[in-house]
Amino acid sequence: MRFARLFFVAGSSALELGGVLRAPARGVARSAAPLMEAPKTVFMFPGQGAQAVGMGVEAAESVPAAKELYDKASAILGYDLLDRCKVGPKETLDTTVASQPAIFVASMAAVEKLRADEGDAAVDAADVACGLSLGEYTALAFAGAISFEDGVRITKARGEAMQAASEASASGMVSVIGLDTEQVDALCKAASEETGEQIQIANYLCPGNYACSGAMTAVDAVVAKAKPDFKARMAVKLAVAGAFHTDFMAPAVPKLDEVLAGIEVSPPRIPVISNVDAKPHSDPAEIKEILKKQVTAPVQWETIMTDLVEAGSVESFYELGPGKVLAGIMKRIHKKATVVNVEV
Repeated sequence: MRFARLFFVAGSSALELGGVLRAPARGVARSAAPLMEAPKTVFMFPGQGAQAVGMGVEAAESVPAAKELYDKASAILGYDLLDRCKVGPKETLDTTVASQPAIFVASMAAVEKLRADEGDAAVDAADVACGLSLGEYTALAFAGAISFEDGVRITKARGEAMQAASEASASGMVSVIGLDTEQVDALCKAASEETGEQIQIANYLCPGNYACSGAMTAVDAVVAKAKPDFKARMAVKLAVAGAFHTDFMAPAVPKLDEVLAGIEVSPPRIPVISNVDAKPHSDPAEIKEILKKQVTAPVQWETIMTDLVEAGSVESFYELGPGKVLAGIMKRIHKKATVVNVEV
């Protein structure tokens, strides 16, 4: 099955092929209208977990435009972001409060690195953008929907709010490898029944790779049951502050809402595909609502990537930012996909 065009309409768009829709992401209703020719170049931006001490330093030292981004961000954050990325320590950089703006800025610096290395044409070639969770803000900034400065302000507030929500309850995440979605759902259900606590799939990443979020007792139960009871290849607790992309993050929404209310959002110049429903959106008010929902909604990355692959028109996927997580996920979805890493 191959898509002929990328379809896009505010609030109810989807990637469609030949008038036939794929099975939608869980809980997602789809309708669509044509906006542009089928995409050829996709820019992807990483999310939390991609951070590493030293990220962005080389780009800032060699690309003046990247250094300017760090200077602007530092003025907003109230501390030297480049120094924090350069010296860490890792424990500080790994916190939700620090990592979210740091990854956002590093990923925008990667755009400037690509521009410096290959020219404006390489950057302008992108005709669709997306980002994993936090990376959606980078995609929106790249597409001109929000300013760079507002992106720093939002990711700072988002990180602070999610950190506070995480500290309000004992929760966490676990990566389950080697099971399909139905099996992982059953595993979560068994863990919930055993502990009386909530846990669910929070990140649909790629076939056989799903992250679950929930109460820490339920997370521990998933780890204990995954291999012996469900024959998973592995189940590993993730080094994150809490149960991201579930209702455990609901306390973070009011602060995010408050910050978004003061931010100007414009229609993006290219489609930016949402993690919430695997669709692009153009209406500024709707983009704000989607971003609020994103904190508690599962990430539909597998659907986003599969739809783009099945479009049949994409020639290159670019991962811009620290790490190569998204490139690895894409290779699990489509081994022959051309993925270019612009790593900082």
